[in-house]
Amino acid sequence: MATAGHVDHGKSTLVRALTGMEPDRWAEERRRGMTIDLGFAWATLPSGTTVAFVDVPGHERFVTTMLAGVGPVPAVLLVVAADEGWMPQSTEHVEALGALGVRHGLLVVTRSDLMEPDLALEEAREHLAGTALAGIRHVCVSAATGAGLDDLRTELERLASQMPVPDPAADVRLWVDRAFTIRGAGTVVTGTLPAGTLAAHDELELFPVGGEAGRTTVRGLQSLGADTERVSGVARVAVNLRALPRDAVGRGDALVTPGRWQRTDHLDIRVVGLRGAAPDTSDLPTQLVLHIGSAAVAARVRPLGRDTARLRLRHPLPLRIGDRAVLRDPGRRRVVAGVLALDVRPPDLRRRGAAARRAAELEKLDGVPSAAAELARRGVVRRTDLLAMGVTASDLDSLARRAPGADGRLVDPDRAVELAAELSQAVTAHDEADPLSPGLTVEAASRVVGLPTARLVEAVLRHTGDTGTAEPDDTALVLRDGRLTRAGAARLPTRLLDALEVLRADLAAAPFAAPDADRLAELGLGPRELASLSRAGELLRLADGVVLLPGTDSRAVDILAGLPEEFTLSEARQALGTTRRVVLPLLELLAKTGRSSRTAAGNHRLIRA
Repeated sequence: MATAGHVDHGKSTLVRALTGMEPDRWAEERRRGMTIDLGFAWATLPSGTTVAFVDVPGHERFVTTMLAGVGPVPAVLLVVAADEGWMPQSTEHVEALGALGVRHGLLVVTRSDLMEPDLALEEAREHLAGTALAGIRHVCVSAATGAGLDDLRTELERLASQMPVPDPAADVRLWVDRAFTIRGAGTVVTGTLPAGTLAAHDELELFPVGGEAGRTTVRGLQSLGADTERVSGVARVAVNLRALPRDAVGRGDALVTPGRWQRTDHLDIRVVGLRGAAPDTSDLPTQLVLHIGSAAVAARVRPLGRDTARLRLRHPLPLRIGDRAVLRDPGRRRVVAGVLALDVRPPDLRRRGAAARRAAELEKLDGVPSAAAELARRGVVRRTDLLAMGVTASDLDSLARRAPGADGRLVDPDRAVELAAELSQAVTAHDEADPLSPGLTVEAASRVVGLPTARLVEAVLRHTGDTGTAEPDDTALVLRDGRLTRAGAARLPTRLLDALEVLRADLAAAPFAAPDADRLAELGLGPRELASLSRAGELLRLADGVVLLPGTDSRAVDILAGLPEEFTLSEARQALGTTRRVVLPLLELLAKTGRSSRTAAGNHRLIRA
């Protein structure tokens, strides 16, 4: 839990009375009787439940520090002094807690020995009305006399039993709120682990504010002052990091699960009202500070809709859809709005009307990461990007079973249908423009429709072409030898088909007598025409300008089987009744397809089944 409330209302004194520990770490804090940095203490309740407290400063000059303390915690101990009642900083703290999504807590009226607490309690209830903490239970105590502390412990027990249990398998994001060096151990950082699990020897990724990301390893862990091999959220934790200089990490940095988070410096948000309706984004200052976790980063606000905007951050942060944060105006020293992250990978807004269209899109978003919804909006997405946006692994796996994908990317099923139609149009246009070269290379096809990898073309065709029939119809697209073509016979020009018929007649009489260059020229069959007929399966191309009819290679094997087991090139030429120009590439084709081999003497032999 975090403490909250106005300065000098007894937050630290209350924590001290509950835990027997001194939350104020600095001599200056104890001398002045005022918390100026984050303090930490913990207590074990009668049931055995342990409650850890993040004690935050209440003075308005230290609101940034207060936000760093309450950002990662799930519950609050809201303190109001009976002899002073509700104060301005109480309001700002409650508004910030509501904006951060804190819904659980206890209202504690302190110094009940100095004045009857009823008036302060009634006043606090009035101020909490309409906030996220309206209706929380209350306790009246005196830390000086001990009155009410047992009741407070009972209420803490009740609150702890009602708190949601975070997922121990969740991705780790530990916002660092303190960093220091211990002699003989090295750099140590502390923070509140909201979910997930940390273990000794884990590798983590460090995202420093304003610096380059890097990897580090957990050397050791402490939780609540005790060494431990493993700790799961929610927990206060101290992490000893191996081979990391002290000046490489500080408050606001984040330790995260490697490969599962990406930093972003711009995001689309919905602003959340501190009390009631959200402020109109057009009324917000252009320059504000975004507070999330223990981080505080300057942000430029670009209004999109009435309650939606784009934030451009001075430094990138590891953010996910659904994250809650606070926008604060440092000039006026006040929190102005809460933030709900709607999109942490938003599109560019460069075209005319793009901002208005984007505002309409954002109106429909609820800040809950969904694999199917994100894929539908984006068309094609990396699986790792979806995880980094906050999509759960189980949600992603469910989507992957029904969405085409390859090379670590997924294609939205509806978008796949559109892509198949675009590919069909592209093949038709290409074939009309260049009938001698029907179909597109798969690389060209992927570029035409804007797919990032050629393998996604095959995935799209496989997804959209599953008609349940044994064979695709003639108009369907198929991949043959790296080209995207029609399933039916290639539509070759009439003149080319006429030349093919003459060539077939020539080869019918002498199947291994490949026509020479003059004969090919006479028939109008140049390199492009021969390549087209070869791709269509109408000719067997042995080498440049050397073509036979399909199946002639198998016929050659039957003839060569009548020769001795080992035969020479000359013997093969004579058996086939052809020339060296033909027999040499023909034997190379047989060797390449595993039907013949060379002997040690340089001759040939068939590989018999």
